[in-house]
Amino acid sequence: MKNDEIVIVGGGSAGWMTAATLINSFPNKKISVIESADVPTVGVGESTLGQINEWLNMLDIKEDDFMKETDASLKTSIKFTDWAGKDTGGFHYPFGNSWTVGTKFGVNDWYIKKAKYPDTPVTDFVDCLFPAMALTNKNKIIKNENDELPGWRYDMDVAYHFDAAKFGVWLREKYCIPRGVVHIVGTIKEDVAVNDNGIEYVELTTGEKIIADVYIDCTGWKSLLLDKALKVPFESYSDILPNDSAWATRVQYKDIETQLEPYTNCTAIENGWVWNIPLWSRIGTGYVFSSKYVNKDQALEEFKAHLLRTYSSDVVDNLEYKLINMRIGIHEELFHKNVCAIGLSAGFIEPLESNGLFTVHEFLHRLIKTLSRDSVNAIDRAGFNAACRGDFRAFAEFVSLHYSLSTRDDTPYWKAAKERPVFDKSKNNPGEYLQYGFDNLIYKRDVMSQFDDSVAGAAFIATGLGYFPITSDVVKRSEFKFNRKLDFVEDSFEIWGSNKIHWNRIADEAPTLYEFLKEKYNGGN
Repeated sequence: MKNDEIVIVGGGSAGWMTAATLINSFPNKKISVIESADVPTVGVGESTLGQINEWLNMLDIKEDDFMKETDASLKTSIKFTDWAGKDTGGFHYPFGNSWTVGTKFGVNDWYIKKAKYPDTPVTDFVDCLFPAMALTNKNKIIKNENDELPGWRYDMDVAYHFDAAKFGVWLREKYCIPRGVVHIVGTIKEDVAVNDNGIEYVELTTGEKIIADVYIDCTGWKSLLLDKALKVPFESYSDILPNDSAWATRVQYKDIETQLEPYTNCTAIENGWVWNIPLWSRIGTGYVFSSKYVNKDQALEEFKAHLLRTYSSDVVDNLEYKLINMRIGIHEELFHKNVCAIGLSAGFIEPLESNGLFTVHEFLHRLIKTLSRDSVNAIDRAGFNAACRGDFRAFAEFVSLHYSLSTRDDTPYWKAAKERPVFDKSKNNPGEYLQYGFDNLIYKRDVMSQFDDSVAGAAFIATGLGYFPITSDVVKRSEFKFNRKLDFVEDSFEIWGSNKIHWNRIADEAPTLYEFLKEKYNGGN
């Protein structure tokens, strides 16, 4: 199958990120985007992860190129509030690498600290091991050009909060069209012509027929090409991820200098969780819930009750609320015949952990590798499908882990979360490395023969929710096995104490995120 002419059906952030990626990698191919003028975008993908920097760097896009036009702010962490119980506070999943210089067993020294001193708060985990948390805790930000905070790079470890719809428009107007992407404004007839090779052509409502070698389906949950036309089966993940709905709204700042935080805040409430995404000029917020446990009207009332903890009733009652019905899972094939799906048309996990745009740019990295050959065959498509589905499944299991580990039990929703399956080896290429990593985290038997200096994603969530691989029994067992006391690990605790004093001093002198962005946006005026 040739791939000289590629048509992307659907715009939005997924469509234009796909177009930008393809025109950057294949400037000699004909890349077209068919975008309807009257199809609204979903608009929930306003939060990104640090890996987006690899994609931006590949396309030679600098943050100053798009931030002003996409209402963007900066993000250094994800916070999980009240997942351990109502009004229990929160813990962070920071970006960057752990800093373990001077420790004896890397991050395990902190678990020994927790075992020896049980009153140590779980928030101390990231405060000791991640220097940039000193900034995050104070709503501060710096470029870190002189490596004042080791293990953290601004250009790699800072992600973005932005308006995804505006980002799609920016990519269209400032990146794609100037580089030769053909923009076709029109609506596709839903009765798509198919043949043995897949899509024969797509037809606009004007009657114009558009033919291509490869079609990229970016039509969102509608999945007009992969699902509706080619009938590729969809695999639901409702067994491990029950949330299927969300109420979303936008709210203005009460006090931007304190509310403009460098992290996405995910707050657990009665039947799900609320996202809080601070952009430069407003806050995006929404309530993710399961219709199995609460109907949409009750969910809206729960969401409003949550907002009333911050805003007045006059504000809350006059907001515009949008209900989003989510399809959770993934198609059995993402690249089938001459159609490849990217974005929601391929699959969706749920908004937790900012995975929506993450899967877009990660699937695109694999797509350009697949399309780098002049002709794509069944082996190429099978490899793409296996790799993307494996990544997707592992991420889905990771997201599901947040619910299974939660210690909330105040509603039937949270009680059921503890008994829901997470790992299922019957699935195609499941996230076995995640299961292994979690088992290793929870069931470590000694601290002197088995340790790791890195911190995987599961460790942040498990630690924040009270699961520790090293307990007082493990410490005693290790001391007996190796005939050596672990008192020397106390040196790490002293190092962390002095480190935190130093890191907090740097943070105290740093500009707030508001001050930093005010300078970036308008020179401080």
